[in-house]
Amino acid sequence: MPNGSLDKYIYLENPKEILGWDKLYRIAIGIARGLEYLHHSCNTRIVHFDIKPQNILLDKDFCPKIADFGLAKLCHTKESKLSMTGARGTIGFIAPEVHSRTFGVVSTKSDVYSYGMMLLEMVGGRKNVNSVAQKSSENRDDGLQVCEVSSENEGIAKKMSVIGLWCIQILPTHRPTITKVLEMFERGLDEMGMPPRQNFGQILEDQSCNLSAESMSTSSGTERHVFSEMLKMKEMDDVN
Repeated sequence: MPNGSLDKYIYLENPKEILGWDKLYRIAIGIARGLEYLHHSCNTRIVHFDIKPQNILLDKDFCPKIADFGLAKLCHTKESKLSMTGARGTIGFIAPEVHSRTFGVVSTKSDVYSYGMMLLEMVGGRKNVNSVAQKSSENRDDGLQVCEVSSENEGIAKKMSVIGLWCIQILPTHRPTITKVLEMFERGLDEMGMPPRQNFGQILEDQSCNLSAESMSTSSGTERHVFSEMLKMKEMDDVN
């Protein structure tokens, strides 16, 4: 692709000066349309599992193309749920359920999470995963000034941010499908509700309780005893 990959632009010192917010917005919608094709328009659903700026190529008109299907999986069922072992993807973009089934089933919603993380990086112009927190005065600015947002582009930046936050909900059941994401792009900002705040610890605890209840209800007497002992050991470890 003549214009290389998306990361070449969004991580520059002044990325918005090169692409501009309108072009960045069109790229975001183009990527969502590509994912919708993979998830809903193919004869067999395709889950990419590695959506990130490095895998978005731009043609001469800056039209995005999703690339690198090395980690992709085909989904032969109508429900789009996938059975897989081990995690796959890139740190910072991997959906929680891909890392641990405690959070839910792996599905096309896993790509939606990765897309949301990428959307937030497109707005912020920086990597979401950074081992060293920068403590410059710039990072202490309020609002969207850090993201090089002028008053005329504030609506675009806010809409992309809100959609991104909906996409990265911890539980896949709380995330929109990529089709819903495209519908959100068509709405006005005032028509979109704000996503709920994420309480990672509480969600993890609730999911663990749900899994425990399901396992206890479906297990035999011996299995229930073993499972009960495992829970006791876990509680003791937590106390220690």
